[in-house]
Amino acid sequence: MTSPSAEDFRALARSSPWRWSTLRFTVQWSGDSHRDRSLRAWLRRPDRLRVETVDGELLQVIRERRQPSDVAAPTPERRPDGLVARRPVSRLLSVDDPMYQSYFWVAMLDPAELADGGSSFDERDVDLPALSVDEVVPVDHGGRPAWEAVVRTTPHYEPRCGCCSLLRDRRIDELEWGGENQLAEYPDAYRVRLDVGTGVCVLTEAIGGSNPGAGHDLRIEAVDDPMADELFVEPRRGLFSRGWSPVQ
Repeated sequence: MTSPSAEDFRALARSSPWRWSTLRFTVQWSGDSHRDRSLRAWLRRPDRLRVETVDGELLQVIRERRQPSDVAAPTPERRPDGLVARRPVSRLLSVDDPMYQSYFWVAMLDPAELADGGSSFDERDVDLPALSVDEVVPVDHGGRPAWEAVVRTTPHYEPRCGCCSLLRDRRIDELEWGGENQLAEYPDAYRVRLDVGTGVCVLTEAIGGSNPGAGHDLRIEAVDDPMADELFVEPRRGLFSRGWSPVQ
């Protein structure tokens, strides 16, 4: 079997909205003082999310109200292998998953920013690679097939949100923060993994820089399992106790 190419990696990074409908996963961060707890989440596309600590403490239930035109992701241009060659212009129809705390959450579940660059997130150009991608290697991540590559951002990298990009980039930080909130030394590169079945970014890890090893680690527990409406209803005050969860 031939190894995946950099173009295969980019295509997988574009494909998440069309590869799964429900996801249960855990995620933890390293090197980030603002995100120091491991979480478990249940997400049912397009508009339901439940987030708990891994010990079962409910943190938030999100029930978004989507317009009828925003219920399904638009049809993309696909490659023969089923991966996405070109995404529709996203401003015409939202494909964002429900967000918990920041757009980093949205970006790791739909890592389109790792594929194509452009002048704005809504106007991606497949001829402007967001990353320089070294050799792509098939690996195991949490018992599931994943593709791993060492990557570096290019001048075309355009994150979903400049304040919470998947990969810290000096140019993006300067545009977002000016002279503030800069890293003392930026990473030389990043190790990134994409889950093959879902297209989700399951790992980022800084290589070098002032905070080596910083990033996230997401472990998928279930894909496309049924998720009942009751899972996305917060218990009434006084009935909730730590550790209770309607579905495991």
